[in-house]
Amino acid sequence: MVEVREIEPPSPKEAVIWRLLTTHTVETCADACRIVDLYRSRWRVEQLFRTMKSQAIDLEESLIADGDALERLAAAALIVATRVMQLVHGRGAAGQAFTAARLFSPTEISVLEALITRLEGKTQKQKNPHPVHTLARAAWCIARLGGWNGYAKERPPGPVTFSNGLKRFHAIAEGFALASNPHEANVCAR
Repeated sequence: MVEVREIEPPSPKEAVIWRLLTTHTVETCADACRIVDLYRSRWRVEQLFRTMKSQAIDLEESLIADGDALERLAAAALIVATRVMQLVHGRGAAGQAFTAARLFSPTEISVLEALITRLEGKTQKQKNPHPVHTLARAAWCIARLGGWNGYAKERPPGPVTFSNGLKRFHAIAEGFALASNPHEANVCAR
């Protein structure tokens, strides 16, 4: 068992205490820290499945009865939910350490940059505050497309906002690709 206690909580009644049971060997403080990190990762997995099943993608509402088709749908939903959660975790300062290329192609990054200039407002508070080509900058854009107003004082965007934003972004990026290559536009019109 590994027990973790919060040091200096906001109030003694609010102190966090975790008692983690594990089958892993725990002989040192480093071993205990590894167990805590494993448990913290579990929360991200739960967020991913909640996003996939009910919160943003709503896989549970699927009417597919065929097992193979449902399996393919679940695999596709897992990919989308992973992207959504990467945007959730990449919003703000944490996402400044990663490039947008982690989730987006070079063409998509060009579309993001074009959109950012249209989504930014006139005041400094309405500007995308993140460095160019970072995941945080891309997440800001996708959140704005999903309905977030962009103000730092507002609640940060979550999985539903990012899911809606990605849907809208992909439609815009597809239109951009078709406009950039008229030959493909003619093929789609047939």
